[in-house]
Amino acid sequence: MMLVAVLLWAGTALLLGSVPWFRRRPLAARLRPYLDGISGSEVDEGSAGVVRVLGPLLRDAGTSVARVAGVEEDLARRLERIHSPLDPVTFRLRQGAWALGALAGAIVVTVALAPPPALTVLCVSGAPLLAFLLVEGALARRSEHWQRSLQLELPVVSEQLGMMLSSGYSMGGALVRLADRSTGCVARDLKRVVARIGHGVDEVTALGEWADTADVMAVHRLVGVLALDREAGDLGHLITNEARAVRAELHRELVERIEKRSQQVWVPVTVATLVPGLLFLAVPFADALRLFTGT
Repeated sequence: MMLVAVLLWAGTALLLGSVPWFRRRPLAARLRPYLDGISGSEVDEGSAGVVRVLGPLLRDAGTSVARVAGVEEDLARRLERIHSPLDPVTFRLRQGAWALGALAGAIVVTVALAPPPALTVLCVSGAPLLAFLLVEGALARRSEHWQRSLQLELPVVSEQLGMMLSSGYSMGGALVRLADRSTGCVARDLKRVVARIGHGVDEVTALGEWADTADVMAVHRLVGVLALDREAGDLGHLITNEARAVRAELHRELVERIEKRSQQVWVPVTVATLVPGLLFLAVPFADALRLFTGT
């Protein structure tokens, strides 16, 4: 009788545990909305087992394919850089879903059109790979755009930070004010830095984490200057000089880009000029050759 009661209790617990109304959410799911930079959306708990099994496999397989395609940077680092709400496992699952959809579409097209066997194999094998690379390329473009935006915004933000420090603000107070007043890429990164400081991380350590995640040389130099907060007497002047150096570097890059584009403009002009000139030269040359050969 006792055994039947235990089995009935266990079966009832398992049955009610599968119903979302009775099931208690995991601790990680309850804390997720309160973590900085992570949204409250998550994978459906009913498919959590499938995600735990297929997620690591797809993550490792996707990393291997990305490395073959020439992408060496860590996926988690790129997702953290652009403040994506997705973790690497969820991103690889969505990427795998796109590849699977492309594979299904390729199979339907090949069945409907019945192309040659070589073209069928190429279409079926290339469609999922193309879908995978398109998603990977979209993430790479977003990451590069974020880095470029950081580099463009950094001189202005650095000058504001230097003025605040020179006027008597502390390092933490200046970072909090910049994070609250601005809306750009640097401000979003500084909000994460401020959140890390609020969690008990040292200011220099939190800024170093930002520099490592951003992977922008100008950010590394600025963080190196900010690390002298307790040693330098006139930190605001040093930050202002660093902002001027970054602005001069951006100016040189802009001048180089303009010169390259101006040189590219002359290519079609040169071709358009040489081709008619060669045609005009070819006519008398052909007449002279025919005169000397007697034909």
